[in-house]
Amino acid sequence: MLPPFFCPGMGVCRPTSRVDAMAAPIILTILSYLLGSVPSGFLVGSSSGVDVRDAGSGNIGATNVARTLGWKKGLVTLFADVAKGFLPVLAAHLLDLGAGAAAAAGLAAFAGHLYPVFLKFKGGKGVATAAGVYLGVMPLGLLVLLGVFALVILASRRVSPASMAAAVAGPVAAWALSYPVETVWLNLVIGFLVVVRHRENIRRLMAGEEAPFELRRR
Repeated sequence: MLPPFFCPGMGVCRPTSRVDAMAAPIILTILSYLLGSVPSGFLVGSSSGVDVRDAGSGNIGATNVARTLGWKKGLVTLFADVAKGFLPVLAAHLLDLGAGAAAAAGLAAFAGHLYPVFLKFKGGKGVATAAGVYLGVMPLGLLVLLGVFALVILASRRVSPASMAAAVAGPVAAWALSYPVETVWLNLVIGFLVVVRHRENIRRLMAGEEAPFELRRR
């Protein structure tokens, strides 16, 4: 039997009682983490007989999949990782749970990608999943961040500084565009974690060892 806050029809779904209103965000947050934990890049690599954790940079994200297996599989991974961030936020909106619940669901999905329960909590860097979250909570802000990403990658030919620049610009964009305070805090946390997850890239950039991004043709 479906829980009473679930609405399979069209329109906005609302919890039907005080208990449902409290339970719905908690259940959604847990499910969001589990969805975020689905290792898209690892599964795409496995379907081709490759463990992407042992190839290239060893990361399960779309960039390493594209470098290792070609741009088509990289795109599949990218879309899957974006969807992992977007769908939980969309669910929060459909359930009319508010900005706080949407931010919590998005953060849970993002955390699932970084620390997936299905891969012993060793995941990716979260950039694509963060983009999916931003698509749900601040679509106009995401356009600004994509612009920042594009400018930096054109200037540097490297994904890591572009990713970090966009992540750091996130809270500024959310604040400047007058998104809810929960969205600003969400951007702060995600931005911090993205930079932390790129610490090895930062070391290589400082040493002049970070390779430019090049697609493998397959």
